[in-house]
Amino acid sequence: MFDDRPGTPTKRTLDKDLDKVTYVEDAAYHVTKRLIAPSIGLIFLGLAMSFAGIHVLNQPGATLVIAAVALAGYMAMNIGAKDVANNVGAAVGARAITMTQALVMAAIFEILGATIAGGPVIKTISSHIIDTDRIFTSGKIAWLMMAALLAAALWINFATWLKAPVSTTHAIVGAVVGAGAAAVGPQMVNWSVMAVISAGWVVTPLLGGAIAAGILFFIETFIVYRDDKIAAARYWIPILIGLMAGAFTAYLVVQLAPHDTVAGFSTMAIGIGVGLATWCGARPLVAAQSVGYENKNSSLRKLFRLPLICSAALMSFAHGANDVSNAVGPLAAIVRSLGPGGSLDVIAGAAGSAAPYWVVLIGGCGISVGVLLYGPRLIRLVGEQITKLNPMRAYCVALSAALTVIVASWFGLPVSSTHIAIGAVFGVGFFREWSTTHSKRRLAYMRRKADASGIAWGEVEEAREHNPDEIHRRRLVRRSHFMTIIAAWSITVPVSAMLAAAVYWAMVALFI
Repeated sequence: MFDDRPGTPTKRTLDKDLDKVTYVEDAAYHVTKRLIAPSIGLIFLGLAMSFAGIHVLNQPGATLVIAAVALAGYMAMNIGAKDVANNVGAAVGARAITMTQALVMAAIFEILGATIAGGPVIKTISSHIIDTDRIFTSGKIAWLMMAALLAAALWINFATWLKAPVSTTHAIVGAVVGAGAAAVGPQMVNWSVMAVISAGWVVTPLLGGAIAAGILFFIETFIVYRDDKIAAARYWIPILIGLMAGAFTAYLVVQLAPHDTVAGFSTMAIGIGVGLATWCGARPLVAAQSVGYENKNSSLRKLFRLPLICSAALMSFAHGANDVSNAVGPLAAIVRSLGPGGSLDVIAGAAGSAAPYWVVLIGGCGISVGVLLYGPRLIRLVGEQITKLNPMRAYCVALSAALTVIVASWFGLPVSSTHIAIGAVFGVGFFREWSTTHSKRRLAYMRRKADASGIAWGEVEEAREHNPDEIHRRRLVRRSHFMTIIAAWSITVPVSAMLAAAVYWAMVALFI
C-alpha cells in the first residue's frame, strides 16, 4: 500500500482506484447528459399519444390518428426548438432576461397563444392549401398529411442541427403542397391561396423591418437624443407600454368574443380603456424606477427592460397563435377526415376552426417542450450575431415582430415568424447604419456633447470619414448572416415539398 523508502512520495493505491472511478463517472455523466432531452421528448410523445387515445380510441381510424399525433408532437417540438429564438432571442441578446427565464416565459405564452388564438391559421393549413373537400377518400387525406408532417419535421430537425434559422411555415406549407401533389395531383392545390401566402412571406419581413426601424427612429428622436433623457423616458415609456397593452387587448377581444356580439367600436373602446389604465399604472412605476438614474444611455437600457420583457411575451403568444398550425394543421385535417373530431369542442374563441381543443393543446404543449429542451441553440444567432442589440433595439424588434404576426394570424395567414423576427433585426441594424451618418438629430446631439467636452467636432468627423476601419465599423449588420439566412429560406419550400412527395410514395408502397 505504501512506499516506505526515504524521500519517495507516497500515494495510496485506494486513492488511485477512486480517481479512476471518478473519471468513469464523469465520462458516464457526459454521455448520458445528451440523452436526457431526447428521453423527455419521447416521454412527451408517449403522453400525447395516450391523451389522444382517450378521445379517439373507439372512433374509426383511431390507430392512424394516434400515429399522426406522434408525428404532430415531434413536429411541434422541432418548432419550439427552432422558433424560440424569434420570440426571446432579442431579449436574451440584450441581457434583459436570463436564458432560463426566457425559456419558461416562452413556454407559457406559447401554450396560451395556441389555445386562445390558433384557430384561423390552423384552418388555412388543414383545408385551404389542398382542397380537401374535393378528395373523397379520407384515408388518402390522412396519409398525405402524415407524409407532410414527417417530411417537414425531418427538414426542420436537420436545419436546427445546422443552426440554420429556416422557416417552419415554409417547411409545412411546402410539405403539404408536395404530399398533396403526389397523392392527388397538382390540380388539387389551391394555387391562389399559395400565391397569397407566398406574397405574405415577401411582404411581412419587409413590414417587420420597417416597423422596427420606425419604432427605433421614434425612440431615438424623442428619448435617446434629448438633452434630458430620463425625463423623456418617464414621459414616453408609459405611453409605449399603454399602446402595446391596448392593441393586444383589442386583438384578444376579437379572438375570444363571438363576432356578432362585439362591434368594431366596442373593440376599440375596450382597447383604449385598457391602454389608458396601463398607462396610468406604468407612470408611477417608471418614475420610481428612474429615481437616481444618471442622464446616460445605460440608464435608458435599464428602463427599457420591462417593456422588452412584455414585448417578448407578446411575441411568444403571437408565435403560438400562428405557428401551432404548422404542427396541428395537418393533424386537424386527419382528425376531421376520419371523423372522430366532429363531435368534440373546438378551440374557444377560434371561430370556424376545424381543430378539436385537445389537438391544439397537444400542439401548444409540444412547442413548449421543444422550447425548454432545445431552445438555446438558435437564440444567440438571432439575439447577438446578426447585429448588436441593447434593450431599446431589442424592444423594437420584439414589438414589431409581435404586431406583424398578430395581424397576420387575425386574417388566418400562415406567415413565417422566423422571417418577420429576423427581418425586424435587420431593419434595426440597417437603420442604425443609416442614422450613424445621416440622422440630423443624432449629429446635432453628438456635436453638442463634443462642444460641452471641449472637443473639435469637425476634426473628429473628418478623421472618421477617412478611416477605413471606422467606415467598416459603421456597417453594423453582418452581411454573411444575411446571405446565409436568405439561402436557407430559398431552399426550404422545394426541399420540403420533394421530401414530402418521397415520403408519401414510400408510405403508399409500405402500408397501403
